[in-house]
Amino acid sequence: MESQMQAAEQTQYADESFFSELLQAVKQNKSAVVGCSVLMIFIVAALLAPIIAPYDPYVVNMDQQFQKPSAEHLLGTDMFGRDMLSRIIYGARISLLIGLVPTLISMLLGTVLGLIAGYYGKKTDYMIMRLADVVMAFPSLLLAMVVMYTLGASLLNIFIAISIVNWAGTARVVRAQTLVLKEKEFVEAAKVMGVKDWVILVRHLLPNCIPSLLVLFTLGIPEAIMSEATLSFLGVGAQPPMASWGLMVSSGKEFLFMAPWVAIVPGVAILVVAMAFNFLGDGLRDALDPYLKQ
Repeated sequence: MESQMQAAEQTQYADESFFSELLQAVKQNKSAVVGCSVLMIFIVAALLAPIIAPYDPYVVNMDQQFQKPSAEHLLGTDMFGRDMLSRIIYGARISLLIGLVPTLISMLLGTVLGLIAGYYGKKTDYMIMRLADVVMAFPSLLLAMVVMYTLGASLLNIFIAISIVNWAGTARVVRAQTLVLKEKEFVEAAKVMGVKDWVILVRHLLPNCIPSLLVLFTLGIPEAIMSEATLSFLGVGAQPPMASWGLMVSSGKEFLFMAPWVAIVPGVAILVVAMAFNFLGDGLRDALDPYLKQ
């Protein structure tokens, strides 16, 4: 009993030490700090959208159609007289939600399947990896479009489409690490002691995959945001009057020469958020790379 308590305490201290060292390393990376700061601004704006948005993003006012950026409308108005700044703020909710939720789902699915494939091997590994090969053989955008055309255009179906497309890469990474880790002495010792397989997977193998999963998670979010923006741009993603950045770009492209801010402003928002997540992911990768640490 005492040995189990000591092992649990050591695991807790190791986790705290890992995350504290990771936080310190990220703080020393300028690009990661910039990316994290930009993301915090968008997250706070999304959470406080009803408070900080100057106008209702869905109210149509044809008298204010195509107003140029001014003191009254900082980013101008669109073809229906809706305030662009308010729609960008509310659009941050949708883009961040679509970036976080499908990425989290695909990461969970890919992690579970990767652990199972790498640990059990043989037929189980063969079946899971062949399924992953099939998913990765199709262009991700084409596969997502097929799912959206099959299920219909809605926010929930976007979650499903992006999750189906992105799990295979995570599964392959986790499987590769599991194949190496399961040959280590601590795993062999756990098997000899009669520890159950699911305990070995969760308590011994999964924690060692967390560094790679953190990097994959931060890099997968901008990919999901770009996928949603592309699907909305093609008309199979978010539907009007939803304040989706991709949909705003799609709607504004027809007025690019007459009112360029209608398409450029949401496009810049997508670019900034994607770059911020990439900066944060690069910072995590540098912090977790043992060669760069040395």
